[in-house]
Amino acid sequence: MLGSTYKYALIALLMFALHACQPTENNNHKTVFKYNEAAGITSLDPAFSNRTENIWAVNQIFNGLVQLNDTLAVVPCIARSWEISNDGLQYIFHLRNDVYFHPHTLFKNGQGRKVVAADFVYSFNRLLNKSVASPGAWVLSAVAQQNNHSLIDALNDSTLSIRLSKSYRPFLNLLSMPYCSVVPHEVASFYHKNFRHNPVGTGPYIFKYWAEGEKMVLLKNPNYFEYSNGKRLPFLDAINITFLKDRQTAFLEFIKGNYDFMSGIDASYKDELLTRNGNLQNKYKQLLNFSKVPFLKTDYLGFYLDSKEGIGILPTEVQTKIRKAINYGFDRNKMIMYLRNNIGTPAINGFVPRGMPYFDSYLTGYDYAPEKTKQLLVEAGFPNGIGLPEIKLITTSVYLDVCEFIQNELSHYGIKIKVEVLLPAVNSELIANGKSEFFRKSWVADYADKENYMSVFYSKNFSPNGPNYTHFKNDKFDTLYEKNLAMLTEAELQHNFSEMEKIIIDNAPVVPLYYDDAIFFYHKNIKGLKGNSINLLHLKSVEKNNNNAKN
Repeated sequence: MLGSTYKYALIALLMFALHACQPTENNNHKTVFKYNEAAGITSLDPAFSNRTENIWAVNQIFNGLVQLNDTLAVVPCIARSWEISNDGLQYIFHLRNDVYFHPHTLFKNGQGRKVVAADFVYSFNRLLNKSVASPGAWVLSAVAQQNNHSLIDALNDSTLSIRLSKSYRPFLNLLSMPYCSVVPHEVASFYHKNFRHNPVGTGPYIFKYWAEGEKMVLLKNPNYFEYSNGKRLPFLDAINITFLKDRQTAFLEFIKGNYDFMSGIDASYKDELLTRNGNLQNKYKQLLNFSKVPFLKTDYLGFYLDSKEGIGILPTEVQTKIRKAINYGFDRNKMIMYLRNNIGTPAINGFVPRGMPYFDSYLTGYDYAPEKTKQLLVEAGFPNGIGLPEIKLITTSVYLDVCEFIQNELSHYGIKIKVEVLLPAVNSELIANGKSEFFRKSWVADYADKENYMSVFYSKNFSPNGPNYTHFKNDKFDTLYEKNLAMLTEAELQHNFSEMEKIIIDNAPVVPLYYDDAIFFYHKNIKGLKGNSINLLHLKSVEKNNNNAKN
């Protein structure tokens, strides 16, 4: 928390900025979209787009076969159409003939080269290549192999065939991920690992400059293939990304108009920007736009079920009752209002968040029920928590306030929680390797399918080799999970997913906290910027009006 003296100084600076700052655009009327990336960017190679910061930049430079629209439906991109065989084992993609790589000296005459099906064969095999060591190789794990050769083939320049080893219904969704972007073999093979700093794609913006830790510049691609209302995209002339680490300073720069856009909310200025109910403060309504949409992100507490510490020493049935008691024992609504200014929604409908298509709002998970907590503790043999072993909860400093809130709420029932704050890297290592009995974690969907969330509880995904950090195992759940990978009807899928979610609720290996929101703040002279449930930054349709700038 800020000290009172610093907080008043910050507010004074903000009010000065609102009235005294001047437009920062050049006289040549070029439209430059500017934002800060405090966490930095580590790679512009789509094979390493495993961080939000990387993904946002990669999304401006590259394209894939397909993409997601505003409703998270899969729509064409470089592939204009496709067919899937009845058994779900073969995908045939028909490519556009007007897509070109960005200009580069490695191409003939230094101009952009036309994209053909063989480029996707190369790009996908590169993603699978163990020497590349891409964290996204798993995306293509369902692709069939024959004689150590992936069955990804160019039937001709405009037709691509992909064969799977077994039916995998979410596969098309996976192909929308930045990992599956097309890259030119000439450039990627020439630069090898340094392709991260020399990217060439087909996207709306062309890489120009990157001084790591300081600044990155992307320029408009004048030959981009997508249009909007008859106008060629993109509309901006350039994107300027800086890497200022101090979030409070970056916030001040945003208010002054030196940045056009800001995402997320930091505890140091959340009350300055937002009311307790999650609305933009009145003094900023003439300056800023505020976008808030459901995010495919669930924040939760997880129990490592193989633990022999704390409640892990107790019989299985007793542990389950205690986990349920914890789930009922705190007020999620109060937590969201006072700690997050109503950014997010209490997770009372299970693990899958409300931003997911076909979210089940009728599913009954865990809401605040003090009497149920007390009764479950009695049934477990620990009335008023007497004799209950202390439970150690690990977290990072970013989520300390949430964990301390839960610690305090549960103490009213005699449930003793010891909160330990760790560095992010240490925290992640302990969770991945099953060295913590109780931990705070988030799950952000890689793709818009409920299967992504259910994979967190599939027994073949035990960490550290998968996302099942709780080591939850249930035979019925596993059977339903595997059934849902086939090409089922929507009704069958929904029935199976509901059954799977009920199993998770009944066994309570996690404590869902809240379904997060993706939030964007941007100045009034920015048009066409939309938030979305996968928190992806789309700048190809964004416009900036220099003449009407309020900053």
